[in-house]
Amino acid sequence: MNVSQMLAHCNVTYEMVYTDKHPKPGPFMRFILKTIIKKTVVSEKPYKKDNKTAPQFIIKEDKDFDLEKKRLIDHVNKTLELGENYFDGKESNSFGILTKSEWNNMFYKHLDHHLKQFSV
Repeated sequence: MNVSQMLAHCNVTYEMVYTDKHPKPGPFMRFILKTIIKKTVVSEKPYKKDNKTAPQFIIKEDKDFDLEKKRLIDHVNKTLELGENYFDGKESNSFGILTKSEWNNMFYKHLDHHLKQFSV
């Protein structure tokens, strides 16, 4: 993954919140995500290196760095403008209802993980 692909990859998290671009997982997959994966994603514990990623997060094609950077900044700004209370009790496509702390952890951990990966 190059830097442009990483930015596009990070945008997927926000696309899942703000768009219908990525369909919700089916009932069985959602059960698996909620019971096995959720704790890793929404806890305060940092991600381990080389974790597997969901198919919708895999970016294979080349991406435009400036466009993906702008999109990511816009997503982060929108999230900040909405504020933490907007997210408290909001349903995640993959993990069900989350607290504002769980949303915050998920957003932060994902960006932090990849920015550190690329020494940003």
